[in-house]
Amino acid sequence: MSSSGTAVVIGASMGGLLAARALHETYAKVVILDRDALPDSAVARRGVPQGRQLHVLLSRGREALEELFPGLTDELRRAGAPQVDLHGEVNWHNDGYLMRRAPSSLLALGLSRPLLEHAVRTRVAALPGVEFRPRTEVVGLVTSSDRRRVIGVRTSAATVEADLVVDAGGRACRTPVWLGELGYERPAEERVRVGVTYVTRTYRRHPGLLGNLAGAITNAVPGSPRAGIVAAMEGDRFAIALSGMLGEEPPTDDAGMADFAGALPLPELAEIMRTAEPASDAVTMRFPTSVRRRYERLRRFPDGHLVVADGLCGFNPIYGQGITVAALEALLLRRLTTAGTHDLARRFFRGASRIIDAPWSIAVGTDLRFAEVEGRRGPKVRFVNAYVHRLHLGATADPVLGAAFLRVLNLVDPPTRLLAPGIALRVLRGMFRRPVPTAPAAAAPVTSRAGSGDPAPATALPDAD
Repeated sequence: MSSSGTAVVIGASMGGLLAARALHETYAKVVILDRDALPDSAVARRGVPQGRQLHVLLSRGREALEELFPGLTDELRRAGAPQVDLHGEVNWHNDGYLMRRAPSSLLALGLSRPLLEHAVRTRVAALPGVEFRPRTEVVGLVTSSDRRRVIGVRTSAATVEADLVVDAGGRACRTPVWLGELGYERPAEERVRVGVTYVTRTYRRHPGLLGNLAGAITNAVPGSPRAGIVAAMEGDRFAIALSGMLGEEPPTDDAGMADFAGALPLPELAEIMRTAEPASDAVTMRFPTSVRRRYERLRRFPDGHLVVADGLCGFNPIYGQGITVAALEALLLRRLTTAGTHDLARRFFRGASRIIDAPWSIAVGTDLRFAEVEGRRGPKVRFVNAYVHRLHLGATADPVLGAAFLRVLNLVDPPTRLLAPGIALRVLRGMFRRPVPTAPAAAAPVTSRAGSGDPAPATALPDAD
């Protein structure tokens, strides 16, 4: 299929960059508009307020980015981002149970958001026909006289004509407002108020910290809405993120952060804070509500327009799903547009909804464990949460259970995989095991006996964004 026409992408963050990469194969010209001045290096910018927070690229997200940009993983590794075996090199402490480690194929990258975005932006800028227009704010859509088709956008300075306009403006995307102005129904929204606040600070990584591990995680549980994570990243650093739900806010001063971390079942955090040199100031980010917009349920939607990434669904950042979902949506968009652009919005929104279903159910189902989070708790939600809690108990000794959980968490397998007969039998067996107590991280050796039921030696900790 030969390239023709012009596509306009609103927003040059990860969602917009990935959408532009997908559209490049169908449209001769792709124009990316952003309000910010886009940096020439891997530095944080105002338009990405979460850019200074800890980021971990999930295994499936890394694979999807590799499909869109072959060789990107190696490029990021050369830039210093460590490749991490999420099962073999990370201590996961879920619901108070330490997961037994084992080598796996779940490979992620530990890196900062600015490094990832800069690498992807550089790749996109090198594509023929792609044009960036920074310091450009979009103020509205331009439509045909009957308002049935979007034919461009209005900026503060001019009109940009387009055959397709993609709103990748993130959680603040303006499409719902613009639809109302054009006489269309706004999409229904599902909201889950979580009241998450998280604080990230980086530290110099010196020999001996965490042993040979690349990270450790502990999750929030009902009655204790605090969590913590430490993850290796480029520049020979560790990033530590402390988070709280439901109004629980981590402090940013040294003593306050140490006290907050010391109350978590994750001694690695306190050790790093006590012994490592800080490499940055502490930065706070607040995320009040997860929002899913149901564009696939609209009966009418203008041709020539799409919404992607956080504009479709803004996930609780604790689960680190946003970039992976945006990459999977980009693969979908590439597949659909190369096959033809007729009825594109209906086909894309339905396909994107299927992509979002699993991570949304994981995040919302987990958040609904907290009685303070408003939402429907049917028998299915209650059963799954109780079942996964028991899976975590079994995973203290059975690495097969840990692998199954991590493959679902990394969006490699669907959540239904956890209910497969073989996994369910292992969960049942694991209910009769004594949980492994917490101890220093370096104590537990990685085991390659994936089917072994022998308990691992006592160790320490693990969960996050």
